[in-house]
Amino acid sequence: MDSDPALAAAPKQDPAPDPQQAPEPAAQKPKSGAPKPQQTPGPAAPKPVPAPGFGPDPDGSAPAAPEPAASTPVPAPESDPAGPAPGVTGPFLDPHPPSRRPGRPVALLAGLLLVVPALVTACRLLDTDGITPVPQLLSFLPWLTVPAGLGLLLAAVARRRGLALTAVVVLAATAWSSLPYTTWTTIGHGLPVARVRVLAANVEFGQATDALIATIRRERPALVYVSECDRACGRALTTVFAAELPHYASVEADGSAGSVLLSAHPLRDWRMIPATMGMPGATAEIAGRSVRVQLAHPMPPLPGQVDVWKRELGRIEDFAALRTGPTLIAGDFNASQDHAAFRSILKEGRLRDAAWAVRRSRAATWPVEGPVPPYVQIDHVLVSDEFSVDDVRFLDLDGTDHRAVLADLDLRGDR
Repeated sequence: MDSDPALAAAPKQDPAPDPQQAPEPAAQKPKSGAPKPQQTPGPAAPKPVPAPGFGPDPDGSAPAAPEPAASTPVPAPESDPAGPAPGVTGPFLDPHPPSRRPGRPVALLAGLLLVVPALVTACRLLDTDGITPVPQLLSFLPWLTVPAGLGLLLAAVARRRGLALTAVVVLAATAWSSLPYTTWTTIGHGLPVARVRVLAANVEFGQATDALIATIRRERPALVYVSECDRACGRALTTVFAAELPHYASVEADGSAGSVLLSAHPLRDWRMIPATMGMPGATAEIAGRSVRVQLAHPMPPLPGQVDVWKRELGRIEDFAALRTGPTLIAGDFNASQDHAAFRSILKEGRLRDAAWAVRRSRAATWPVEGPVPPYVQIDHVLVSDEFSVDDVRFLDLDGTDHRAVLADLDLRGDR
């Protein structure tokens, strides 16, 4: 039978699978001992590594025991806790390495502690008071050994040899500069002709007048130098001691400008050193000898008034340089032995500080009131070489920020 042309032109199609026909069996894995079929060699595919506990291997075998993991470098304690990046082997480098100079902050602090002692000690050694704040800081000179010592300790901790050597030099210079200052003087060797007790007190605007009166009655000085004695203070003292201390030289003024010098010995040749605050003086006749007595009370070295302070101390220096006989200068100098302007008075007048003579030149007299304890001696009794010093005491007076200075002196005769 002839075929249909339409059927002959249609493309051939695979017969539809019979749903009842069983599928062909899959290739069986050859049993043990059977020859394995030959395979064409080729590139080996990577063998998958199964995670333990997730069924058999793809080839049907039992899961193999997991191999031990390769050792991973443990970062050092100081390294980043995040550890090395994945895939990185070898030692881990800390992206934030420690400073090569771990003592740098300590060394910096040590240097800062040495600045002020070095500056102030340099001015002391150069014999100059400099400008503000040097005159004010010179009052703290002995105490500057504390920051200098701390600076040395911190420099040693920081292991900075150069800085430690600098600290040693600064500390030694500060300590040496704090030794008591004196001048080469000739101490009178004649026989004592009179015992002279001198009292110098700053009564702070007259507030300590009552305390001073009680002290004078108890100590019975022959010469009393009173600073910051206002008009009421002056009247009270000259009235109460009209019999014991009948002679006086005074500057009558209010507040700190008033001063009075009381004497048990006759006074003549009243003179006054020009200054902002009163500085009276006179000549006293003591045991037949003429003794020049002078009260000192220059301006304090406040910021903006350092030039005035230096000028008024210079006038006291000029007075001391002109002396020709026994001299006593006492009062509130507003300067310590660490100030060049005060030392010049001792040099030019060939005077000594009575407190130094009895090894008490570092006994602080100011400030007594307030939260800060006394740290500097600015109240002095200066004596010429016609006097020998027997004793010096420092007395507290209620109502003032100064301690009074009480000196027992012996006036000696001609050699």
